[in-house]
Amino acid sequence: MTDFEANTPLGKATAYRSEYDPSLLAPFPRQLKRDELGLGVNLPFNGIDIWNAYELSWLAPSGKPVVAMAEFRFPCASPNLIESKSFKLYLNSFNQTRIRSSEALLETLTTDLSQASGAAVHVFLTDLDDPAAWHIGRLPGVCIDDLDLSDVTYALDPQLLANATDKKEIVAEELHSHLLKSNCLVTRQPDWGSVLIRYHGPKIDRAALLRYLISFRQHNEFHEQCVERIFTDLIRFCEPEQLTVYARYTRRGGLDINPFRSNFEETVDNLRLVRQ
Repeated sequence: MTDFEANTPLGKATAYRSEYDPSLLAPFPRQLKRDELGLGVNLPFNGIDIWNAYELSWLAPSGKPVVAMAEFRFPCASPNLIESKSFKLYLNSFNQTRIRSSEALLETLTTDLSQASGAAVHVFLTDLDDPAAWHIGRLPGVCIDDLDLSDVTYALDPQLLANATDKKEIVAEELHSHLLKSNCLVTRQPDWGSVLIRYHGPKIDRAALLRYLISFRQHNEFHEQCVERIFTDLIRFCEPEQLTVYARYTRRGGLDINPFRSNFEETVDNLRLVRQ
């Protein structure tokens, strides 16, 4: 067991706390996995991790419950990401906590999460009657999931991208797949996602790309790390001049995680998909 596992609630029986407790947050150093990818402090991408919380509740000063949805934006340059179960436990600790106002809650969330991640986190609350709370969108571009494949592997293999480009044909295109599936780094629970690849450069063979994405199926890594691995492998093997990788994962415990990495785009819309 690693030091991180020993100091988090992962894989352990957990007593849920319903009163505010910021010590529940469990940061995980991003650099531990970035070292595996050969990434130093000068990252080859910009990006954010968008978290959506669908089960946020607290008490007004009168004791009346309040509910809302929340959006959290963590910069990818922050030293730490937050382990998702600890995030869920932290949010649940507000359930029986009296908060004087929504503004006070925002200040508390922003302070705690910025401190845990090591960088400024932006927090937004959404009323459940706001149309933004229920609008469903779709990823842009061409879905490659209908390609007829038989020779697939379920063990991560970046070599599937080797010789996968036509360097004589330079294109700008958007491709997406709903077949991304990996497992939690520690618990091995399945993580289901959709991923958008937006690039400009040598044309990528779509079958090779889909085989590569399918090869994550038994891979154990956090959501953010999978997206950075996809970005790094595409840069290494396909050499696009511009590249964006944006994944939308399904929720677990009332939270979904949506990492965005790009070397030419600064930000992205929080585009909720049908499985979210």
